Amino acid sequence: MKHKPVAATLLLLSLLPLTACGGSAQAGDGSTVTVTVGYQSKTINTVTAGTLLRSLGYFEKQLNALHDGHTYKVDWQDYATGAPITAQMTAGKIDIGSMGDFPLLINAARGKQLGKPTHLVSVTGYNLRGGLNTIVTAPDSKLTSLTDLKGKKVSTSIGSAADGTLVRALQQAGIDPDKGVEKLNQQPAVGASALSAGSADALSQFVAWPGLLVFQGKAKALYDGAELDLPTFHGVTAREDFAKKRPAVLEAFLKAQAEATAYLDDHPVTAAEKVASATGLPAEVVYLYNGAHGISTFDPAVKPQLVDALKKDVSVLKAAKLTGDVDVDAFVDDQYVKKALGSSYAKQLTATPAPAASEVWPKDAEKTRTFETPAELLAYVAQHKDGIRAAYVPDATTGTLWFADKAVWVADGKDLLPFVAPETAQAYVGTHGGARVVPYAEALERAS
Repeated sequence: MKHKPVAATLLLLSLLPLTACGGSAQAGDGSTVTVTVGYQSKTINTVTAGTLLRSLGYFEKQLNALHDGHTYKVDWQDYATGAPITAQMTAGKIDIGSMGDFPLLINAARGKQLGKPTHLVSVTGYNLRGGLNTIVTAPDSKLTSLTDLKGKKVSTSIGSAADGTLVRALQQAGIDPDKGVEKLNQQPAVGASALSAGSADALSQFVAWPGLLVFQGKAKALYDGAELDLPTFHGVTAREDFAKKRPAVLEAFLKAQAEATAYLDDHPVTAAEKVASATGLPAEVVYLYNGAHGISTFDPAVKPQLVDALKKDVSVLKAAKLTGDVDVDAFVDDQYVKKALGSSYAKQLTATPAPAASEVWPKDAEKTRTFETPAELLAYVAQHKDGIRAAYVPDATTGTLWFADKAVWVADGKDLLPFVAPETAQAYVGTHGGARVVPYAEALERAS
């Protein structure tokens, strides 16, 4: 399994009693305390602090175990992006929120600016190479590389991690991200519609939009964010005054998050189905990102490489005039998750994700099947064409998981190699004599 940094022993750890929480109400006075959690149901790399956690009821169970004289109520508030969560947090109306790395920096900046400081207290899902963001084009688009975007209209959400990927990718391709393309600042759903209508030539977005549009046949990948080789992640932020007033409540949340992470690790298919049911997203798309070998790894530990990436992100937001300087070290506060996870925390800090594997989800099956090579997966698919719900393969260069039937396939002798984007496939072909891009149907035939 891919996500084993969070061991099953956390389920036992999470049942240990918590100390009484602070606050103006006195323990034993019978008062009701409402804890407000802001989350993004369709930003599925936050599910262990949002959609999945809510469906499992683990936070409520942890609060009921406090036995400090209070009655606890959880108010779950679902938002499309991190911006309104930040607005509500700085207004004192949301206690705990989850969002992506760039919105987290804006959360830190706004909190400090308004005298309502917030802190990054844990991580939900991450990809150490940056595979959570993807640039896609229309299915019939003639665009095949980043350089083809010069002078084109590209939809993204300014201030999001997907915008950060776009800016950095364009810069690497020698294109000025401010003048070389016409950037459309749009919410993901609006951008998806613009791509379908032809009013945008490309779309740069975060999980799960690229995978969803590709799965639906409404887009194809142009650029895999993992080519940047820079971590992207989502995390949990909490108001400083809330954390100080009710530390045991925050620790209860983080223990519940660890339980939800362990559940996702141990039941990846069921977890994907639960999230799909709650969000309306296809389970196959949820599994692409959150599955046993998915693009995202889930681990609450605030890893040093993620903090370092956050520091590098500040310059992108400053250039866009969305923030000034952000003191990332002051924003990060892992004392609560350290206490919640106990001795396992140190191991999680240094744990690294296992390489992605080729995986098939058979129809009417509660478990998936993994294969040593993409060619072996193709051979299985060729023999069970009517019995496949979804098939996933890792990019031969970046390791990013993608749908097998949507990947760009290269035949190199007896090897069959999948790629997320055409540009990386062509780069491989250019350095391997005799290798060539082949259609998916031919790849299946070769494998069988």
